Amino acid sequence: MKNILIVEDDPFTIDFYNFIFKRAGYNPIVQEEGDKIFEILAEDNIDLIIMDINLKNTYLSGQKIDGIRLSGIIKQKDGISHPPILLVTAYSPNVKEGDFLKESLADDFITKPIIDFNQLIKKVNGLIKN
Repeated sequence: MKNILIVEDDPFTIDFYNFIFKRAGYNPIVQEEGDKIFEILAEDNIDLIIMDINLKNTYLSGQKIDGIRLSGIIKQKDGISHPPILLVTAYSPNVKEGDFLKESLADDFITKPIIDFNQLIKKVNGLIKN
């Protein structure tokens, strides 16, 4: 079973992800605490990270951090796995899409609200296969 690390702090969205990904045959692992995310990446076999951009309760080494910065740190940190990252945003980054992905080093993004569950699963499947 493939493991998906979900970095999210909204309880409703967490429940949604747990339901969708378990039905699709994935093992969702939810964590919003920055330091624990790195522990998971060092110890567990994570196949994909789904990360919200607007993290209200996430801290790394005592400093508040958003999903864009956290994504970039994960991609550049030595000693951990570097799975693909799918950013999730309520914002419409169409104007700055290149900068958005370039700054975060993420592999792709999807905007909220997620209405087409099949599109989400298709993106997840594509990122995990690559």
